[in-house]
Parts: sequence; structure tokens; C-alpha cells
Amino acid sequence: MSSTAQEWHRLSNEGDVPSPALLIYRDRVEENIGRMIRIAGDVGRLRPHMKTHKMAEVIRMQVERGITRFKCATIAEAELTAAAGAEEVLLAYQPVGPNVDRFVELVSRFPGARLSCTADNPSSVRELSEAAVRSSTHFEVLLDLDVGQHRTGIAPGSRALDLYRLIAALPALAPGGLHAYDGHIHDPDAAERTAACEAAFAPVEALRRKLEGEGLSVPRVVAGGTPTFPMHARRGHVECSPGTCVLWDAGYGKTLPDLDFLPAALVLTRVVSKPTPDRLCLDLGHKAIGSEMPHPRVVFLNLLDAQVAAHNEEHLVLETTEAGAFKHGDCLYGIPWHICPTVAWHAEAVVVEGGAATQRWKVAARERKLTI
Repeated sequence: MSSTAQEWHRLSNEGDVPSPALLIYRDRVEENIGRMIRIAGDVGRLRPHMKTHKMAEVIRMQVERGITRFKCATIAEAELTAAAGAEEVLLAYQPVGPNVDRFVELVSRFPGARLSCTADNPSSVRELSEAAVRSSTHFEVLLDLDVGQHRTGIAPGSRALDLYRLIAALPALAPGGLHAYDGHIHDPDAAERTAACEAAFAPVEALRRKLEGEGLSVPRVVAGGTPTFPMHARRGHVECSPGTCVLWDAGYGKTLPDLDFLPAALVLTRVVSKPTPDRLCLDLGHKAIGSEMPHPRVVFLNLLDAQVAAHNEEHLVLETTEAGAFKHGDCLYGIPWHICPTVAWHAEAVVVEGGAATQRWKVAARERKLTI
């Protein structure tokens, strides 16, 4: 059985942890938060996205370090974040349908937190205004800009200018600024990524100047994710919203070599069968690891030469020349290729402190609804 030089990942009490399990290494999360703060230069520049971890305990760890603003993608995530002590919570997902009233109820439920959302079209903005008026609430709406991903948002041109004016004019709403997520930019070369980031952000900056030239308030510009975090951090006036870097994963570890974050979340899996001399069957199926991309979906720290033979709902079958070194019940530790959907498959995370599993944290915001 091969192993890495440093056995930081191995639990002294792994026999106490049923598999498959999500492991959170608390000291590494703390270190990643510190590295995130150092890149930003000021905790006031940070608005980290919590969709990666979905845990109140991680929010509290960041609040203890002075981070007060957060970004999220669901009503449940926003509720969890506000309840965990965040001062500002941005729902970076345009509310539609019943979620409009749910968001307005969220604003009413947490008067001590400054809740806002994004919007990218006139009908949604009007619906938000009408719902806010009905419930006697007031909140900010950020204009969601499409800077190249073509997933959500409005292009930062004349139509965006008109929409921002509408936000400013409608009752019960206030313009909260601009939101620009450049998730399409993930060039491995830092220089190429920087150039792409600058090109995507230039129209955002031009729009901001036009809005302020009209006397309209632009309280903030929220930009980027983890890949462009260092680029936006250099701007000085932008709120940065990295997410994955709190836990990190094998995908970004391979494609973003300039970002120095630690893998802080692993999956623990066991050998449940050895169907042939060169095969291991693990209890790490689609329901325990993010599986929306091709293999490798996990990189094992104590099995380096494995090739995937099959992946099903409850099983991961590996082919390896080292199969003979493993017994039934032996543990493997893997770094997920994509940590965000992996976390969402687990109801709880096993917290590792001092080399041992010590407690469990609920992955509460994996649910679509908490109380609202």
C-alpha cells in the first residue's frame, strides 16, 4: 500500500467513523481562512460564498476572524448564514416564483442582518418591489451583470443602466451596487487569467462610473469567485467572493497552481469487496462524491495508481496493481475533484482535530428549506 510522505490525513480513530464520510480538518480550514484574508489584505474586502461548505460552524469561524459579509445561492443558505451571525448576506440568485415571498419573509425575520439579492430584468425587479411593499419591508437589490459566462445577468451596457435606474426608482427597494461573477475564467496560467479578468471587468467599471456620474449610489461591487480572487483583490474597491478556497479540492489544486490553499475536506471510504485480484470496490458511489464531471472525481492520498473501472450509485470500482495490499474494510482517503457538490451529498461532516475525529457538524444548508 503506497502512502504519501506525510500522513496528515489519517485518523487515529478511523474505526469509529462509518463510511462513506465527509471529513473536515478544522486546522486546515482555519489556515485557509487566514490565507484568504491575506490575499484580500483586509477582512472588509471579503464576502465569501458559503455554498461550498453550507455549515454554520464554518460561518462562525469566519465571523470570529472579522469577516462579516457573505454570499449565498439559496434561501436556506441565506437563512443559515444570517442565523450564524453574519451582518450582511447577499443572495446572489435572483428570486422567482414563491422564492420572492420567501426572500421578503427572510428580510423580515432577520432585521439585524442586512439582506440583499440580485436581479437582472425589469419584471423581477418590479415583483420584488411589490412583494416588499406588501410586507412593509425594504432591502437592497444588486444588479446582476453578465460578464461572459452567459448564465445569468444583463450585459453591462445601456439596458443595464436603465435597469439600475428602475431599481433606484421603485418603492421599498434601494440599489445595492453591482454583482459580476466571472465563473467562465479559470485559465491555469495566472497571466492569461489576469488578462481575461481585466477584459471582463472593464465594462463593469465603465458602468459604475456612468451610474455615479448620474448621481446614483453604487454602494458596492461584488466580483469574482476563487479563480479570479487574487485579481479582484488588487482592485482595492471591490468586494471579493471566493468560496471553494475555504475547503479547496483536487480540481482547483491542479488547474490553479498559483493559489496556495490546503485541502481541508476529504472523503473517507472503505474497501467493501475485492472482486478480482486487481480490483477494489469502495463504498464511494455517486451519492457520496461529486459526479457531474468525468473521472477522476476523487484523488486518493494512499492509493496513487488507481484507475476507475465503474462508478455506480453506491459503488466505486478501481483497478490497481496494489489491490493485494488492501484488506476488506481498509480505509482510503480522497480529495474530491469538486468539493461543492460532494459536501451537498452528506448530511453531516466529521470534524478532525489533532489527528482524530472529534465531533460532527450538520451540513444544514444542503436542505432547500430550513424554516422559511
